Amino acid sequence: MTTPQVDPTSVEALEERLGDPWDDANPVGFSQVLAADERGELLDAGEQLLDAYGLGSEFVPTSEGGRMTHLPRLISLMRAVFRRDPSLGLGYGASSLIASVNVWTAGSAAQRHAVADLLLRKRKLACGYYELAHGNDLARVEFEALPSGDGLLLNGTKQVISNIRRADAVVLFARTQAGAGSRNHSQVLVDLTRAPADRVTHLPRFRTTGMRGVPLGGVTFQDCPVPSDAVLGAPGQGLETALKSFQVTRVALPGMFLGIVDTGLRTTIQASKARTVYGRAVTDLPQTRSVLADTFADLLLCDAFTTVAARGVHLLPREASLTTAAVKFLVPRVLMDAMGRLSTVLGARFYLRDGDTAVFQKLLRDLQPVGFGHLARVAGQMTLLPQLPLLARRGWAQPRPAPAALFRLDAPLPPLPFDKLAVSGGGQDGLAGSLLEGLESLGDGARTQPLRDRLEAFARELEVLRRESAALAPRELIVTASPAAYELTTRAITLMAASACLNVWRQQSSDPFLGDPAWLLAALHRLDVWRGRAQGPLPEAVRTRLFTELHARHEDARAFDLTRMPLSGWRPSPAPLS
Repeated sequence: MTTPQVDPTSVEALEERLGDPWDDANPVGFSQVLAADERGELLDAGEQLLDAYGLGSEFVPTSEGGRMTHLPRLISLMRAVFRRDPSLGLGYGASSLIASVNVWTAGSAAQRHAVADLLLRKRKLACGYYELAHGNDLARVEFEALPSGDGLLLNGTKQVISNIRRADAVVLFARTQAGAGSRNHSQVLVDLTRAPADRVTHLPRFRTTGMRGVPLGGVTFQDCPVPSDAVLGAPGQGLETALKSFQVTRVALPGMFLGIVDTGLRTTIQASKARTVYGRAVTDLPQTRSVLADTFADLLLCDAFTTVAARGVHLLPREASLTTAAVKFLVPRVLMDAMGRLSTVLGARFYLRDGDTAVFQKLLRDLQPVGFGHLARVAGQMTLLPQLPLLARRGWAQPRPAPAALFRLDAPLPPLPFDKLAVSGGGQDGLAGSLLEGLESLGDGARTQPLRDRLEAFARELEVLRRESAALAPRELIVTASPAAYELTTRAITLMAASACLNVWRQQSSDPFLGDPAWLLAALHRLDVWRGRAQGPLPEAVRTRLFTELHARHEDARAFDLTRMPLSGWRPSPAPLS
Protein backbone atom coordinates (compact mmCIF):
# COMPACT_ATOMS: atom_id res chain seq x y z
CA MET A 1 0.00 0.00 0.00
CA THR A 2 1.49 3.34 -1.07
CA THR A 3 1.70 6.27 1.31
CA PRO A 4 -0.32 9.30 0.16
CA GLN A 5 1.94 12.07 -1.13
CA VAL A 6 1.83 15.36 0.75
CA ASP A 7 1.32 18.44 -1.40
CA PRO A 8 4.78 20.10 -1.29
CA THR A 9 3.13 23.54 -1.09
CA SER A 10 0.72 22.66 1.73
CA VAL A 11 0.78 23.90 5.30
CA GLU A 12 1.62 20.36 6.40
CA ALA A 13 4.63 20.32 4.06
CA LEU A 14 5.88 23.61 5.49
CA GLU A 15 5.48 22.26 9.03
CA GLU A 16 7.50 19.21 7.99
CA ARG A 17 10.26 21.37 6.54
CA LEU A 18 10.46 23.49 9.70
CA GLY A 19 10.82 20.35 11.80
CA ASP A 20 11.17 19.90 15.54
CA PRO A 21 11.93 23.28 17.12
CA TRP A 22 13.21 21.63 20.31
CA ASP A 23 15.95 19.76 18.41
CA ASP A 24 19.26 21.58 18.90
CA ALA A 25 20.50 20.09 15.63
CA ASN A 26 17.63 21.70 13.70
CA PRO A 27 19.06 24.74 11.87
CA VAL A 28 15.72 26.52 12.33
CA GLY A 29 15.07 25.22 15.85
CA PHE A 30 14.66 27.36 18.94
CA SER A 31 18.35 27.23 19.89
CA GLN A 32 19.32 28.75 16.55
CA VAL A 33 16.40 31.19 16.62
CA LEU A 34 17.47 32.44 20.05
CA ALA A 35 21.11 32.75 19.00
CA ALA A 36 20.10 34.87 16.00
CA ASP A 37 17.90 37.00 18.27
CA GLU A 38 20.84 37.62 20.62
CA ARG A 39 22.89 38.76 17.61
CA GLY A 40 20.04 40.94 16.37
CA GLU A 41 19.97 39.09 13.05
CA LEU A 42 17.34 37.39 10.96
CA LEU A 43 17.92 33.64 10.92
CA ASP A 44 19.68 32.95 7.62
CA ALA A 45 18.87 29.22 7.65
CA GLY A 46 15.19 30.13 8.07
CA GLU A 47 15.26 32.43 5.06
CA GLN A 48 16.94 29.74 2.97
CA LEU A 49 14.29 27.23 4.01
CA LEU A 50 11.44 29.59 3.12
CA ASP A 51 13.12 30.41 -0.19
CA ALA A 52 13.26 26.70 -0.99
CA TYR A 53 9.58 26.35 -0.06
CA GLY A 54 8.75 29.33 -2.29
CA LEU A 55 6.94 31.33 0.38
CA GLY A 56 7.17 34.53 -1.66
CA SER A 57 4.75 33.09 -4.21
CA GLU A 58 2.12 32.84 -1.45
CA PHE A 59 1.89 36.65 -1.49
CA VAL A 60 1.10 36.66 -5.24
CA PRO A 61 -2.48 35.97 -6.43
CA THR A 62 -2.94 33.00 -8.71
CA SER A 63 -4.08 35.43 -11.43
CA GLU A 64 -0.54 36.85 -11.38
CA GLY A 65 1.18 33.45 -11.38
CA GLY A 66 1.48 32.93 -7.61
CA ARG A 67 -0.06 30.61 -5.03
CA MET A 68 -2.24 33.07 -3.06
CA THR A 69 -5.61 31.34 -3.19
CA HIS A 70 -7.33 32.61 -0.06
CA LEU A 71 -6.57 34.44 3.17
CA PRO A 72 -7.21 31.60 5.66
CA ARG A 73 -4.59 29.47 3.89
CA LEU A 74 -2.05 32.32 3.91
CA ILE A 75 -2.68 32.95 7.61
CA SER A 76 -2.24 29.25 8.40
CA LEU A 77 1.03 29.09 6.46
CA MET A 78 2.46 32.14 8.15
CA ARG A 79 1.23 30.98 11.55
CA ALA A 80 3.53 27.97 11.14
CA VAL A 81 6.48 30.35 10.74
CA PHE A 82 5.40 32.63 13.60
CA ARG A 83 5.17 29.57 15.91
CA ARG A 84 8.92 29.15 15.50
CA ASP A 85 10.26 32.65 14.97
CA PRO A 86 8.10 35.79 14.75
CA SER A 87 11.08 37.81 13.47
CA LEU A 88 11.37 35.43 10.53
CA GLY A 89 7.62 35.63 9.92
CA LEU A 90 7.62 39.41 9.82
CA GLY A 91 11.04 39.98 8.28
CA TYR A 92 10.78 37.39 5.53
CA GLY A 93 7.15 37.52 4.58
CA ALA A 94 4.66 39.79 6.29
CA SER A 95 6.46 42.99 5.31
CA SER A 96 6.27 41.98 1.64
CA LEU A 97 2.57 41.22 2.06
CA ILE A 98 1.89 44.66 3.58
CA ALA A 99 3.44 46.30 0.52
CA SER A 100 2.11 44.02 -2.20
CA VAL A 101 -1.58 44.20 -1.31
CA ASN A 102 -1.52 47.86 -2.37
CA VAL A 103 -0.31 46.78 -5.81
CA TRP A 104 -2.98 44.08 -6.13
CA THR A 105 -5.59 46.63 -5.02
CA ALA A 106 -4.71 49.59 -7.26
CA GLY A 107 -1.75 48.75 -9.47
CA SER A 108 -1.72 48.67 -13.25
CA ALA A 109 -1.15 45.43 -15.15
CA ALA A 110 2.51 46.38 -15.62
CA GLN A 111 2.96 47.15 -11.91
CA ARG A 112 1.28 43.92 -10.87
CA HIS A 113 3.49 41.96 -13.26
CA ALA A 114 6.65 43.65 -11.96
CA VAL A 115 5.84 42.98 -8.29
CA ALA A 116 4.74 39.41 -9.00
CA ASP A 117 8.02 38.77 -10.81
CA LEU A 118 9.97 40.25 -7.92
CA LEU A 119 8.28 38.07 -5.28
CA LEU A 120 8.39 34.93 -7.41
CA ARG A 121 12.14 35.45 -7.74
CA LYS A 122 12.35 35.43 -3.92
CA ARG A 123 13.18 39.12 -3.73
CA LYS A 124 11.95 41.54 -1.04
CA LEU A 125 9.38 44.32 -1.15
CA ALA A 126 9.15 47.09 1.46
CA CYS A 127 6.45 49.56 2.44
CA GLY A 128 6.72 53.04 3.95
CA TYR A 129 3.41 54.46 5.12
CA TYR A 130 4.18 56.38 8.28
CA GLU A 131 6.45 59.08 9.62
CA LEU A 132 7.36 59.30 13.29
CA ALA A 133 6.24 62.92 13.58
CA HIS A 134 2.69 62.04 12.54
CA GLY A 135 2.12 58.49 13.78
CA ASN A 136 -0.92 56.90 12.14
CA ASP A 137 -2.22 60.19 10.71
CA LEU A 138 -1.61 59.52 7.03
CA ALA A 139 -3.24 62.80 6.01
CA ARG A 140 -0.30 64.67 7.56
CA VAL A 141 2.47 62.74 5.82
CA GLU A 142 5.11 65.17 4.54
CA PHE A 143 7.12 62.88 2.26
CA GLU A 144 6.75 64.29 -1.28
CA ALA A 145 6.45 62.85 -4.76
CA LEU A 146 5.69 66.06 -6.65
CA PRO A 147 5.50 66.47 -10.43
CA SER A 148 8.69 67.58 -12.16
CA GLY A 149 9.02 67.55 -15.92
CA ASP A 150 7.62 64.29 -17.24
CA GLY A 151 7.99 62.46 -13.92
CA LEU A 152 8.05 62.87 -10.14
CA LEU A 153 10.72 63.90 -7.65
CA LEU A 154 10.91 62.13 -4.29
CA ASN A 155 11.90 64.23 -1.30
CA GLY A 156 11.71 63.39 2.38
CA THR A 157 12.41 60.72 4.97
CA LYS A 158 10.64 57.58 6.12
CA GLN A 159 12.16 56.55 9.42
CA VAL A 160 10.98 52.98 10.12
CA ILE A 161 10.65 50.51 7.23
CA SER A 162 11.19 46.76 7.38
CA ASN A 163 13.69 45.40 4.84
CA ILE A 164 14.36 48.78 3.21
CA ARG A 165 18.09 48.11 2.80
CA ARG A 166 17.56 44.79 1.03
CA ALA A 167 14.33 45.47 -0.86
CA ASP A 168 14.27 45.67 -4.66
CA ALA A 169 11.22 47.92 -4.54
CA VAL A 170 9.28 49.96 -2.01
CA VAL A 171 5.72 51.30 -1.86
CA LEU A 172 5.78 54.83 -0.40
CA PHE A 173 2.84 56.87 0.84
CA ALA A 174 3.62 60.37 -0.41
CA ARG A 175 2.18 63.84 -0.83
CA THR A 176 1.60 64.37 -4.55
CA GLN A 177 -0.18 67.71 -4.28
CA ALA A 178 0.25 70.68 -1.99
CA GLY A 179 -2.37 71.61 0.61
CA ALA A 180 -4.64 69.77 3.00
CA GLY A 181 -7.27 67.28 1.95
CA SER A 182 -7.91 63.59 1.39
CA ARG A 183 -6.89 63.71 -2.30
CA ASN A 184 -3.41 65.11 -1.83
CA HIS A 185 -1.59 61.82 -1.28
CA SER A 186 -0.78 58.85 -3.47
CA GLN A 187 1.09 55.60 -3.19
CA VAL A 188 4.21 55.33 -5.32
CA LEU A 189 5.94 52.09 -6.36
CA VAL A 190 9.66 52.82 -6.49
CA ASP A 191 12.14 50.48 -8.18
CA LEU A 192 15.12 50.82 -5.86
CA THR A 193 17.42 48.94 -8.23
CA ARG A 194 17.09 51.83 -10.69
CA ALA A 195 17.10 54.75 -8.26
CA PRO A 196 20.25 56.94 -8.50
CA ALA A 197 22.50 55.92 -5.61
CA ASP A 198 23.46 59.52 -4.83
CA ARG A 199 19.79 60.45 -4.29
CA VAL A 200 19.05 57.74 -1.72
CA THR A 201 20.53 57.72 1.80
CA HIS A 202 19.93 54.85 4.20
CA LEU A 203 19.68 55.77 7.88
CA PRO A 204 21.15 53.69 10.73
CA ARG A 205 19.21 50.60 11.67
CA PHE A 206 16.84 50.88 14.63
CA ARG A 207 17.49 48.69 17.64
CA THR A 208 14.31 47.29 19.15
CA THR A 209 13.31 45.27 22.21
CA GLY A 210 11.18 42.81 20.26
CA MET A 211 11.58 41.54 16.71
CA ARG A 212 15.32 42.13 17.09
CA GLY A 213 16.16 40.29 13.88
CA VAL A 214 13.85 42.29 11.65
CA PRO A 215 15.96 44.78 9.66
CA LEU A 216 14.23 48.08 10.47
CA GLY A 217 15.74 51.15 8.90
CA GLY A 218 15.03 54.59 7.57
CA VAL A 219 15.65 56.13 4.18
CA THR A 220 15.95 59.66 2.83
CA PHE A 221 15.29 60.60 -0.79
CA GLN A 222 16.60 63.89 -2.17
CA ASP A 223 15.40 64.99 -5.62
CA CYS A 224 15.14 61.34 -6.61
CA PRO A 225 13.44 61.02 -10.02
CA VAL A 226 10.82 58.35 -10.69
CA PRO A 227 8.52 58.00 -13.70
CA SER A 228 4.99 59.37 -13.42
CA ASP A 229 3.56 55.89 -13.97
CA ALA A 230 5.07 54.83 -10.63
CA VAL A 231 1.86 56.02 -8.92
CA LEU A 232 -0.46 53.18 -7.87
CA GLY A 233 -3.93 53.93 -9.23
CA ALA A 234 -5.10 57.45 -9.94
CA PRO A 235 -3.12 60.31 -8.35
CA GLY A 236 -4.68 61.44 -5.09
CA GLN A 237 -6.20 58.05 -4.24
CA GLY A 238 -3.42 56.93 -1.91
CA LEU A 239 -5.51 57.09 1.25
CA GLU A 240 -8.41 55.21 -0.35
CA THR A 241 -6.04 52.50 -1.60
CA ALA A 242 -4.48 52.20 1.86
CA LEU A 243 -7.88 51.89 3.56
CA LYS A 244 -8.81 49.09 1.17
CA SER A 245 -5.54 47.19 1.42
CA PHE A 246 -5.61 47.48 5.22
CA GLN A 247 -8.64 45.21 5.14
CA VAL A 248 -6.36 42.35 4.12
CA THR A 249 -3.47 43.06 6.47
CA ARG A 250 -5.62 44.02 9.48
CA VAL A 251 -6.93 40.48 9.65
CA ALA A 252 -3.94 38.61 8.24
CA LEU A 253 -1.31 39.86 10.69
CA PRO A 254 -3.25 39.25 13.94
CA GLY A 255 -4.17 35.82 12.56
CA MET A 256 -0.50 35.04 11.99
CA PHE A 257 0.46 36.28 15.46
CA LEU A 258 -1.77 33.61 17.01
CA GLY A 259 1.15 31.27 16.37
CA ILE A 260 3.18 33.15 18.99
CA VAL A 261 0.66 32.49 21.74
CA ASP A 262 0.29 28.88 20.58
CA THR A 263 3.99 28.34 21.27
CA GLY A 264 3.85 30.40 24.46
CA LEU A 265 1.06 28.18 25.75
CA ARG A 266 2.88 25.01 24.67
CA THR A 267 6.06 26.14 26.41
CA THR A 268 4.16 26.95 29.59
CA ILE A 269 2.46 23.54 29.64
CA GLN A 270 5.79 21.76 29.21
CA ALA A 271 7.43 23.74 31.98
CA SER A 272 4.45 23.26 34.29
CA LYS A 273 4.33 19.50 33.72
CA ALA A 274 8.01 19.19 34.57
CA ARG A 275 7.98 21.34 37.73
CA THR A 276 6.62 20.30 41.09
CA VAL A 277 5.29 22.49 43.90
CA TYR A 278 4.39 20.95 47.28
CA GLY A 279 4.80 17.51 45.77
CA ARG A 280 2.44 18.15 42.83
CA ALA A 281 3.09 19.01 39.19
CA VAL A 282 2.31 22.66 38.54
CA THR A 283 -0.27 21.60 35.93
CA ASP A 284 -2.21 19.83 38.71
CA LEU A 285 -2.80 23.09 40.55
CA PRO A 286 -6.31 24.52 40.01
CA GLN A 287 -5.02 28.04 39.43
CA THR A 288 -2.60 26.84 36.75
CA ARG A 289 -5.32 24.87 34.99
CA SER A 290 -7.56 27.90 35.10
CA VAL A 291 -4.95 30.13 33.42
CA LEU A 292 -4.16 27.51 30.78
CA ALA A 293 -7.84 26.93 30.00
CA ASP A 294 -8.48 30.68 29.81
CA THR A 295 -5.62 31.07 27.36
CA PHE A 296 -6.89 28.18 25.24
CA ALA A 297 -10.33 29.81 25.17
CA ASP A 298 -8.73 33.11 24.14
CA LEU A 299 -6.96 31.40 21.24
CA LEU A 300 -10.19 29.78 20.04
CA LEU A 301 -12.03 33.10 20.35
CA CYS A 302 -9.35 34.95 18.39
CA ASP A 303 -9.08 32.27 15.73
CA ALA A 304 -12.85 32.11 15.22
CA PHE A 305 -13.02 35.89 14.82
CA THR A 306 -10.00 36.20 12.50
CA THR A 307 -11.07 33.22 10.39
CA VAL A 308 -14.59 34.55 9.90
CA ALA A 309 -13.26 38.02 9.10
CA ALA A 310 -10.72 36.57 6.66
CA ARG A 311 -13.43 34.53 4.91
CA GLY A 312 -15.55 37.66 4.87
CA VAL A 313 -12.97 39.51 2.77
CA HIS A 314 -13.76 36.93 0.07
CA LEU A 315 -17.50 36.50 0.60
CA LEU A 316 -18.64 39.90 1.91
CA PRO A 317 -16.01 42.37 0.68
CA ARG A 318 -18.30 45.38 1.21
CA GLU A 319 -18.42 44.60 4.94
CA ALA A 320 -14.71 43.86 5.31
CA SER A 321 -13.96 47.41 6.45
CA LEU A 322 -15.99 46.67 9.60
CA THR A 323 -14.94 43.13 10.46
CA THR A 324 -11.22 43.51 9.78
CA ALA A 325 -11.04 46.76 11.78
CA ALA A 326 -12.81 44.95 14.63
CA VAL A 327 -10.27 42.11 14.52
CA LYS A 328 -7.38 44.56 14.58
CA PHE A 329 -8.79 46.18 17.72
CA LEU A 330 -9.78 43.08 19.70
CA VAL A 331 -7.38 40.28 18.84
CA PRO A 332 -4.04 41.97 19.65
CA ARG A 333 -5.25 42.99 23.10
CA VAL A 334 -6.55 39.50 23.89
CA LEU A 335 -3.30 37.89 22.70
CA MET A 336 -1.08 40.23 24.71
CA ASP A 337 -3.16 39.74 27.84
CA ALA A 338 -2.99 35.96 27.36
CA MET A 339 0.81 35.95 27.16
CA GLY A 340 0.97 38.14 30.25
CA ARG A 341 -1.12 35.60 32.19
CA LEU A 342 1.09 32.74 31.00
CA SER A 343 4.14 34.56 32.33
CA THR A 344 2.60 34.43 35.82
CA VAL A 345 2.52 30.64 35.61
CA LEU A 346 6.18 30.49 34.61
CA GLY A 347 7.15 32.94 37.34
CA ALA A 348 10.78 34.03 37.25
CA ARG A 349 11.45 31.58 34.41
CA PHE A 350 9.51 33.65 31.91
CA TYR A 351 12.38 36.11 31.41
CA LEU A 352 15.25 33.57 31.38
CA ARG A 353 17.26 33.64 28.16
CA ASP A 354 18.66 30.13 28.63
CA GLY A 355 17.06 26.75 29.17
CA ASP A 356 13.86 25.13 27.95
CA THR A 357 11.72 28.21 28.58
CA ALA A 358 14.11 30.66 26.93
CA VAL A 359 11.96 31.02 23.84
CA PHE A 360 9.11 32.43 25.93
CA GLN A 361 10.82 35.75 26.69
CA LYS A 362 11.53 36.23 22.98
CA LEU A 363 7.93 35.45 22.07
CA LEU A 364 6.65 37.86 24.71
CA ARG A 365 8.82 40.65 23.30
CA ASP A 366 8.03 39.81 19.69
CA LEU A 367 4.27 39.84 20.30
CA GLN A 368 4.11 43.51 21.29
CA PRO A 369 4.11 44.98 17.73
CA VAL A 370 0.79 43.26 17.00
CA GLY A 371 -0.87 46.07 18.98
CA PHE A 372 0.82 49.01 17.31
CA GLY A 373 2.94 47.79 14.40
CA HIS A 374 1.71 48.54 10.88
CA LEU A 375 -1.54 50.03 12.17
CA ALA A 376 -2.49 50.98 15.72
CA ARG A 377 -5.51 49.38 17.39
CA VAL A 378 -7.23 52.76 17.78
CA ALA A 379 -7.24 53.09 14.00
CA GLY A 380 -9.67 50.19 13.96
CA GLN A 381 -12.03 52.16 16.19
CA MET A 382 -11.69 55.19 13.92
CA THR A 383 -12.75 53.04 10.96
CA LEU A 384 -15.88 51.92 12.80
CA LEU A 385 -16.89 55.15 14.51
CA PRO A 386 -18.19 57.17 11.52
CA GLN A 387 -20.12 54.13 10.27
CA LEU A 388 -22.17 53.64 13.47
CA PRO A 389 -25.17 55.88 12.58
CA LEU A 390 -25.62 54.20 9.19
CA LEU A 391 -25.30 50.78 10.79
CA ALA A 392 -27.99 51.80 13.29
CA ARG A 393 -30.37 52.81 10.51
CA ARG A 394 -29.72 49.84 8.21
CA GLY A 395 -27.78 46.78 9.32
CA TRP A 396 -28.94 46.81 12.93
CA ALA A 397 -32.50 48.01 12.30
CA GLN A 398 -33.29 45.18 9.88
CA PRO A 399 -30.53 42.60 10.43
CA ARG A 400 -29.87 40.14 7.63
CA PRO A 401 -27.72 37.11 8.44
CA ALA A 402 -24.50 36.40 6.59
CA PRO A 403 -24.31 33.32 4.34
CA ALA A 404 -23.58 30.06 6.13
CA ALA A 405 -20.39 29.60 4.05
CA LEU A 406 -18.86 32.46 6.04
CA PHE A 407 -18.67 30.16 9.08
CA ARG A 408 -17.99 26.78 7.44
CA LEU A 409 -14.25 26.40 7.82
CA ASP A 410 -13.92 23.91 4.95
CA ALA A 411 -16.24 25.65 2.48
CA PRO A 412 -14.50 26.79 -0.74
CA LEU A 413 -13.74 30.47 -1.27
CA PRO A 414 -13.54 32.57 -4.44
CA PRO A 415 -10.31 34.47 -5.22
CA LEU A 416 -9.56 37.59 -3.20
CA PRO A 417 -11.76 40.35 -4.71
CA PHE A 418 -9.34 43.27 -4.42
CA ASP A 419 -11.48 45.24 -6.88
CA LYS A 420 -14.58 44.94 -4.65
CA LEU A 421 -13.11 46.16 -1.37
CA ALA A 422 -14.82 49.34 -0.17
CA VAL A 423 -13.94 52.08 2.29
CA SER A 424 -17.38 51.84 3.93
CA GLY A 425 -19.65 48.90 4.65
CA GLY A 426 -22.73 50.78 3.47
CA GLY A 427 -24.48 50.21 6.77
CA GLN A 428 -24.59 46.41 6.42
CA ASP A 429 -23.49 43.99 9.16
CA GLY A 430 -24.17 40.34 8.42
CA LEU A 431 -22.63 39.28 11.73
CA ALA A 432 -25.38 41.12 13.63
CA GLY A 433 -28.03 39.27 11.64
CA SER A 434 -26.25 35.96 12.21
CA LEU A 435 -26.08 36.63 15.95
CA LEU A 436 -29.87 36.92 16.13
CA GLU A 437 -30.41 33.99 13.77
CA GLY A 438 -28.08 31.83 15.84
CA LEU A 439 -29.90 32.74 19.04
CA GLU A 440 -33.25 31.80 17.50
CA SER A 441 -31.88 28.45 16.31
CA LEU A 442 -30.86 27.28 19.78
CA GLY A 443 -34.26 26.07 20.83
CA ASP A 444 -35.13 25.10 24.39
CA GLY A 445 -33.38 22.58 26.63
CA ALA A 446 -30.98 22.34 29.53
CA ARG A 447 -27.98 21.74 27.23
CA THR A 448 -28.33 25.08 25.48
CA GLN A 449 -29.78 27.19 28.30
CA PRO A 450 -26.41 28.54 29.51
CA LEU A 451 -25.67 29.57 25.92
CA ARG A 452 -29.09 31.13 25.53
CA ASP A 453 -28.65 33.18 28.71
CA ARG A 454 -25.36 34.67 27.49
CA LEU A 455 -26.51 35.24 23.93
CA GLU A 456 -29.74 36.90 24.96
CA ALA A 457 -27.63 39.44 26.86
CA PHE A 458 -25.65 40.12 23.67
CA ALA A 459 -28.89 40.47 21.67
CA ARG A 460 -30.28 42.99 24.15
CA GLU A 461 -27.07 44.94 23.90
CA LEU A 462 -27.38 45.10 20.12
CA GLU A 463 -30.70 46.94 20.47
CA VAL A 464 -29.24 49.38 23.00
CA LEU A 465 -26.23 49.92 20.73
CA ARG A 466 -28.54 50.62 17.79
CA ARG A 467 -30.43 53.33 19.68
CA GLU A 468 -27.34 55.01 21.09
CA SER A 469 -25.49 54.94 17.75
CA ALA A 470 -28.47 56.45 15.93
CA ALA A 471 -28.39 59.38 18.36
CA LEU A 472 -24.70 60.25 17.85
CA ALA A 473 -24.06 63.86 16.95
CA PRO A 474 -21.71 64.63 14.02
CA ARG A 475 -19.01 65.85 16.42
CA GLU A 476 -18.94 62.34 17.92
CA LEU A 477 -17.96 60.72 14.62
CA ILE A 478 -14.45 62.19 14.29
CA VAL A 479 -11.12 61.62 16.00
CA THR A 480 -11.95 64.09 18.81
CA ALA A 481 -15.08 62.13 19.80
CA SER A 482 -15.82 61.53 23.47
CA PRO A 483 -14.76 58.35 25.28
CA ALA A 484 -18.44 57.34 25.38
CA ALA A 485 -18.59 57.37 21.58
CA TYR A 486 -15.44 55.26 21.30
CA GLU A 487 -16.96 52.84 23.81
CA LEU A 488 -19.79 52.21 21.34
CA THR A 489 -17.25 50.85 18.85
CA THR A 490 -15.88 48.51 21.52
CA ARG A 491 -19.36 47.16 22.18
CA ALA A 492 -19.98 46.67 18.46
CA ILE A 493 -16.69 44.77 18.16
CA THR A 494 -17.58 42.36 20.97
CA LEU A 495 -20.95 41.64 19.35
CA MET A 496 -19.20 40.79 16.06
CA ALA A 497 -16.80 38.48 17.87
CA ALA A 498 -19.63 36.77 19.74
CA SER A 499 -21.49 36.18 16.48
CA ALA A 500 -18.39 34.75 14.81
CA CYS A 501 -17.85 32.23 17.62
CA LEU A 502 -21.54 31.27 17.85
CA ASN A 503 -21.88 30.60 14.16
CA VAL A 504 -18.59 28.74 13.77
CA TRP A 505 -19.92 26.45 16.50
CA ARG A 506 -23.31 26.14 14.76
CA GLN A 507 -21.72 25.06 11.49
CA GLN A 508 -19.59 22.26 12.97
CA SER A 509 -20.51 18.74 11.99
CA SER A 510 -17.28 16.72 11.99
CA ASP A 511 -15.15 17.95 14.91
CA PRO A 512 -16.57 16.70 18.24
CA PHE A 513 -14.78 19.35 20.28
CA LEU A 514 -15.78 22.31 18.09
CA GLY A 515 -19.33 20.96 18.09
CA ASP A 516 -19.33 20.94 21.90
CA PRO A 517 -20.89 24.07 23.43
CA ALA A 518 -18.16 24.12 26.09
CA TRP A 519 -15.63 26.04 23.97
CA LEU A 520 -18.32 28.49 22.83
CA LEU A 521 -19.37 29.14 26.42
CA ALA A 522 -15.72 29.67 27.28
CA ALA A 523 -15.19 32.11 24.40
CA LEU A 524 -18.29 34.12 25.32
CA HIS A 525 -17.21 34.18 28.96
CA ARG A 526 -13.77 35.45 27.96
CA LEU A 527 -15.42 38.17 25.87
CA ASP A 528 -17.48 39.22 28.89
CA VAL A 529 -14.35 39.28 31.07
CA TRP A 530 -12.49 41.33 28.48
CA ARG A 531 -15.22 43.98 28.33
CA GLY A 532 -15.71 44.07 32.10
CA ARG A 533 -19.10 42.31 32.18
CA ALA A 534 -17.88 39.23 34.05
CA GLN A 535 -15.20 38.25 36.54
CA GLY A 536 -13.57 35.09 37.75
CA PRO A 537 -12.61 31.82 36.07
CA LEU A 538 -14.59 29.69 33.66
CA PRO A 539 -17.31 27.48 35.14
CA GLU A 540 -15.68 24.33 36.50
CA ALA A 541 -17.26 21.89 34.01
CA VAL A 542 -16.28 24.12 31.08
CA ARG A 543 -12.75 24.59 32.43
CA THR A 544 -12.33 20.83 32.85
CA ARG A 545 -13.50 20.16 29.29
CA LEU A 546 -11.13 22.75 27.85
CA PHE A 547 -8.16 21.61 29.91
CA THR A 548 -8.75 17.98 28.90
CA GLU A 549 -8.76 18.97 25.22
CA LEU A 550 -5.74 21.22 25.67
CA HIS A 551 -3.73 18.50 27.38
CA ALA A 552 -4.65 15.98 24.68
CA ARG A 553 -3.57 18.36 21.93
CA HIS A 554 -0.29 19.05 23.71
CA GLU A 555 0.49 15.36 24.09
CA ASP A 556 -0.51 14.67 20.49
CA ALA A 557 1.40 17.70 19.14
CA ARG A 558 -1.59 19.44 17.58
CA ALA A 559 -2.31 23.12 17.07
CA PHE A 560 -4.30 24.93 19.73
CA ASP A 561 -6.41 26.78 17.15
CA LEU A 562 -9.59 25.78 15.33
CA THR A 563 -7.73 23.57 12.83
CA ARG A 564 -6.32 21.14 15.42
CA MET A 565 -3.76 20.28 12.73
CA PRO A 566 -0.77 18.01 13.51
CA LEU A 567 2.49 19.86 14.12
CA SER A 568 5.28 17.78 12.64
CA GLY A 569 8.13 17.19 15.05
CA TRP A 570 6.54 19.08 17.95
CA ARG A 571 6.99 16.95 21.02
CA PRO A 572 7.52 17.91 24.66
CA SER A 573 11.18 18.55 25.37
CA PRO A 574 12.76 15.45 26.96
CA ALA A 575 14.95 17.53 29.26
CA PRO A 576 13.24 18.01 32.65
CA LEU A 577 13.33 21.36 34.37
CA SER A 578 15.00 21.56 37.74
